[in-house]
Amino acid sequence: MARKKIEIYDTTLRDGNQGEGVNLSLKDKLDITQALDLMGIDFIEGGWPGSNPKDDDYFSQVRDIALETSRIVAFGSTHRSDVKPGDDFFLQKLVAAKADITCIFGKSWDLHVEQALRVSPDKNLDMISGSIAFLVTATGKPVFYDAEHFFDGFKSDPGYALASVQVAVDAGAERVILCDTNGGVMPHEIAAAVREVRKEIPGIKLGIHVHNDGGLAVANTLRAIEEGVVQVHGTINGIGERCGNVDLTSILANLELKLGYECLPAGSLKGITGLSRKVWEYLGVQGPMGQPFVGPSAFAHKGGVHVSAVQRNPETYEHIDPELVGNSRKILISELAGGSNLRAKLANRYPELENSNAVKSILEEIQDKEHQGYSFENADGSFDLVVRRHVGKFKASFEPVYYRIYSPSNESDDGEENSDGLIEASVKIRISDELRLCAAEGHGPVDALNKALQKALVEEFPVLLDLHLTDYSVRVINSTQETAAKVRVYLEHSFEGEIFGTIGVNVDIIKASWNALVESYHYTLMKHVEFSRELRGEATQSNQIRVQQPGD
Repeated sequence: MARKKIEIYDTTLRDGNQGEGVNLSLKDKLDITQALDLMGIDFIEGGWPGSNPKDDDYFSQVRDIALETSRIVAFGSTHRSDVKPGDDFFLQKLVAAKADITCIFGKSWDLHVEQALRVSPDKNLDMISGSIAFLVTATGKPVFYDAEHFFDGFKSDPGYALASVQVAVDAGAERVILCDTNGGVMPHEIAAAVREVRKEIPGIKLGIHVHNDGGLAVANTLRAIEEGVVQVHGTINGIGERCGNVDLTSILANLELKLGYECLPAGSLKGITGLSRKVWEYLGVQGPMGQPFVGPSAFAHKGGVHVSAVQRNPETYEHIDPELVGNSRKILISELAGGSNLRAKLANRYPELENSNAVKSILEEIQDKEHQGYSFENADGSFDLVVRRHVGKFKASFEPVYYRIYSPSNESDDGEENSDGLIEASVKIRISDELRLCAAEGHGPVDALNKALQKALVEEFPVLLDLHLTDYSVRVINSTQETAAKVRVYLEHSFEGEIFGTIGVNVDIIKASWNALVESYHYTLMKHVEFSRELRGEATQSNQIRVQQPGD
C-alpha cells in the first residue's frame, strides 16, 4: 500500500537565517542548497529578492546548480497599499528571480491589518488577491501563499481569517500555508482551525508553518498533518527567529518512522544526522547534545542498568534503531557505569575483557578519578589509556621528563613594546635511551607546549604531523576553593580522520594541560603503531616500545 506523501518545504536559508547569531554567507547558502537537494527536500526557500544583495546573488547563482529533486522558492510579501501590483518593487524582484516557485505572505489577523498595515480589511484582501494574481500571470509558475498569523487571526475573527484564505485560493494560490507566526498556539487550537478551513474551502491544499515559542512546534505540526495538511515548512535544526522554527529533523523522523508518511526518497532519512551536523558547522556552533534523533547524546547510555538492558534488547531504552537516522549508539563511561557499560564499549577493541577480572579494577579507577574531578564521557583517548594499563597494553613510545614555560616581558631589548604576544615553552623527553630537549613559541602556553612536544617527537615519528589540536576547554571543578580550586582541562585532537579527547585535572592549569597533552600523544602513537602492524600482519613489538604495567 502506497504511503501518503507529505511535501517538505525548507526555509533554513531565509527564515532560519533570521535567528540570532545566524549569518550564512552566499557560499554557505549555495552549499546547504546542494545538501538539501541531495537529501531529497521538495522545496528550498532561498531568500527574499530585493531585501539584500546576498539574496539577489543567490537567485542568480543557484540557477547554475543542477538540482536533482528540489525546487527553489523565492519569498516575498503582498504589494504595498499605495501602488499597483505590477508597479511594486518587491513583486518585480520576485519575477526577476526566476525561481521555480514564488511564495508571498499576507495578513490574516485583523489586529495586524489595523495596526501594522493600517489599511481597511477590504483593502488587505485586495492586496492578497492582486499580488497572487499578478505573480501567477507574470511568472507562469506556481504561487504559494503564507497566511501569516492565521491561527491568532482565527481566534480573533474566524470569518475574516477564512476570507483571507479564500481570496488567495480564488486568485490562484496552489498552496495556502497556515502560519503560527508568534509560536504560541496550542495543538487543539491548531486542529480546530485546520478542520474549519478544510470544511469551508473544500479541496484546498494546506501547508503548516509554526514557530517554537511555546515549545510545541513539533507537536503542532504533527497535529496539523493529522488534520489533513500536505506540506510542512520548517528549518534544519529548528533555527530561526526568537525560539526558532519547527525542527525538520524531528519532523522527518517522526513522519517517516512513527506515522508512516513518505517525505523523502527511499533511504534518504539515513542522511539526516549528517545534514543536521553539517548545518551546525556552517553556523559555527555545536548543536544541543540531546537534540532528538540526530544529537550526539540522542542514543547515549550512561547508567549501568540501562546499558545492561540495551545489550540484551535495544528496545528497552531506545525508541528507534539509531542507524535509521544515521546516528549511532554511545556507551558512556563514568562513576555511574557498571561492568556492562565497559564490556559493551570495549567489546570490539578488547574482547579479552569479556571474562576478565580487570573490569572491576578499571571501574574502580574510573570511579576514583571521577571523584577527583575527571570526566571520561568524551575523553575516549584518556579512557583507552586507563584500560590499556590494566590489561598490560600500555606501550609508551616516549617518556616525558619535564616542561618549562617562559613568558617574555612586554618590552624588547630596545625598549619597544612586543606586539606578537608569543609564549615560549621547552620540553624534555626520553625516547629509548636518548634525551631530547626542544623549545617552541606559541599563542599561549598550551599552544607552545603542543608545538614543542611535537617538535621533540616528529623526527622519530613523522606521522605526528597529522595530529592537530582542534579544541581546548577548561572548567573549574570545586569553585568554592577559590584560588586553590582544581581545573579540568579537555583537549580534542584529530588524527587520520579520528576525533578523540584527553583530559587532565590539577590545581595548576598548565600542569593539567600538560598531562592531557602527553596522553594525546601516547594515544596517537599507540593507535598508529597498532594500525601499522595490522597492515603488515605483524605481531612483534617495535624495539622502540616498552610495555608499561599498572603501577609503573
